[in-house]
Amino acid sequence: MTSARPTASFIQEDPWRIFRIMSEFVDSFETMAPICPAVTIFGSARTPPEDPYYGVAEQLASTLARQGLAVITGGGPGIMEAANKGAAAGGAPSVGLNINLPLEQKGNPYATVPLHFRYFFARKVCFVKYSMGFVFLPGGFGTLDEFFELLTLVQTQKIQGFPLVLIGQAYWTGLLQWLRQTVLAGRFISPGDLELVTLVDDADAAAAVLLDYLRRVGPPATVAKAFA
Repeated sequence: MTSARPTASFIQEDPWRIFRIMSEFVDSFETMAPICPAVTIFGSARTPPEDPYYGVAEQLASTLARQGLAVITGGGPGIMEAANKGAAAGGAPSVGLNINLPLEQKGNPYATVPLHFRYFFARKVCFVKYSMGFVFLPGGFGTLDEFFELLTLVQTQKIQGFPLVLIGQAYWTGLLQWLRQTVLAGRFISPGDLELVTLVDDADAAAAVLLDYLRRVGPPATVAKAFA
């Protein structure tokens, strides 16, 4: 049996890729460490300004900003733009964690603290590390990926039991029914796991959940406690 040997590609490229990854973490950690507490708002990049959910995201971010909470988004158009717009209008740090993609993802002008990422996983760490609550508006694969990843982190107690708020009963009810009737019924999750999620239909209800948590529990004492 011959032993595996590093390819020329690995020797020439992968060690330098590690340094690029490190630089993304160092730059983002230095920028975001003073920005706390914060709430991350997820949602579709394809949502136009005339869509009702655009207005919901903007209103929610503005409400949170006036209560002293920073708002973090993926930095792109659609729901992300709306949330950054509301946060900036409310006078709070409006963070946009943009990702380099060939389509859809272009930075919006309302992120007063813009950061740019090449790697999805580095970007995801920053969403989680600096937030004390997460809101999910209707979106596509990216939003669903972020929802299930955050739900898994809370379920497995890798992060604190921060609020996970879904906005839009018409959009989310079918998914929650499937989780209850198929996944829970098949004993792939535990009965209490679906209680980790709160479904609401408007910005005021979402803000109430987040602000109630902040009053009861308070922001993380240290960033380290927010992401073990």
